Amino acid sequence: MEGKLISTRDKNKKEISYTDALLEGLAPDGGLYVPTEYPQISIQELEGMKKMSYPELAFEIKKKLVGNTIPNNDLKTLLKNAYAEPKFNSQNSNTVPVKKIEKDLFMQNLSLGPTAAFKDMALQELGQEMNYELNKRNEKLIILGATSGDTGSSAEAAVKGLKNITLFMLSPKIGMSNFQKAQMGSLSGENIFNISVNGRFDDCQDLVKGLKKDPEFSKLGAVNSINWGRISSQIPYFFSGYLQVIKNVGDEIDFVVPTGNFGNVLSGYIAKKMGLPIRKLIIATNENNVLDKLIKTGIYKITPSQITSSPSMDISKASNYERLLFDLVDRNTETVIKYVEKFRKDGKVDFKDFGISLDTFKQNGFYSDSSTHQDRINTIKQLYKETGKIIDPHSADALTIAKKYKTNDGIPMVCMETALPVKFEDTIKEALSFIPEREKRFIGIEKSISSNNFYEISINENDLKAYIRKNI
Repeated sequence: MEGKLISTRDKNKKEISYTDALLEGLAPDGGLYVPTEYPQISIQELEGMKKMSYPELAFEIKKKLVGNTIPNNDLKTLLKNAYAEPKFNSQNSNTVPVKKIEKDLFMQNLSLGPTAAFKDMALQELGQEMNYELNKRNEKLIILGATSGDTGSSAEAAVKGLKNITLFMLSPKIGMSNFQKAQMGSLSGENIFNISVNGRFDDCQDLVKGLKKDPEFSKLGAVNSINWGRISSQIPYFFSGYLQVIKNVGDEIDFVVPTGNFGNVLSGYIAKKMGLPIRKLIIATNENNVLDKLIKTGIYKITPSQITSSPSMDISKASNYERLLFDLVDRNTETVIKYVEKFRKDGKVDFKDFGISLDTFKQNGFYSDSSTHQDRINTIKQLYKETGKIIDPHSADALTIAKKYKTNDGIPMVCMETALPVKFEDTIKEALSFIPEREKRFIGIEKSISSNNFYEISINENDLKAYIRKNI
């Protein structure tokens, strides 16, 4: 049923609406919301999308996921506002353009939004939808989020100044680039509160989940990819990338997706479930290769995350994996609960313990690999030498791994380009011995970094609760 969702941990499978899930974020039982069924896009519908603008294409996908909870005309307006220029610096009126790198190998630029990260693609629409629904209900919402880098500024840019939303954003004290910190710092104030945690991203994410279990804070909203609204707004760009590359609608395609919290690649999986002819979804990780090991061995084992030069993927516990797991075990909530509890208790869980075949990943199109800092440097350097194109380190992870998987079988492969290089200039300089000229909008942004922009706390739920109470 379109627009209806259930929690991955609810044995009763109670259905809620898309807009209720949008404002709720994480389910009360700690599970994640997923559609009761995946709506389908026919080949004929796909053919009809070829000449559509991105907002028009996104509408055709989103309306099936939203159902009747947002009227079609209102949804069209929200999408048009979300992806409007000059907010999105579109290339030839294309919001998510694809560039050919070599024969059958492409890169899709998802980072032309206001904060130069792919997360703008979902969060600009999420902010529009949340504000719309809160206005409709005459309600206000307090959101608690966590970021390893790009989600913070993207979420803040999406809700800045919205009178119905107050956002508290947690980020690790060490690991983000100066540019990322500066972007977040420049957005502090009004309804935006930045909180620097003396720990890693996983600690920030655990604090968010911990507070949601407290009755006092159970109504906190979410902008992380645990929010189904975010996942649903990432699905359309897989359709757009496909249509820009394939020769004939119905032909297969491979996508290479750099991912940390499993949200971006999960969106590709759902696009595949909706009928997009995706053959392979190749997960690209960095030195924090928990997901790579999971795909290859069936063993999900927590490992302390390392700080790397692709920091948005410095994650060891991938929240969105639970949504895939739910499908892999035939939507058996009891199995999901036992799996999650064993992982929480032991820090390790194996497919074998639950009778799940390792081939299950490949049967659903999943493959993976990891890359290192030197791999990223080499890939950035080689691509610039061959094409003059400069990419950020996360996109370099994707391209590095694409080269490992690419064959001459004629199936096009698209790498997701997830951020502009300006966000990671130290790594670019190491690779190319120079820093590219910045767009005017980003010149001097580091001047906005100030101790007043971030409130520092330890990894302590009580400290976080006290700060939120004080500022609401």
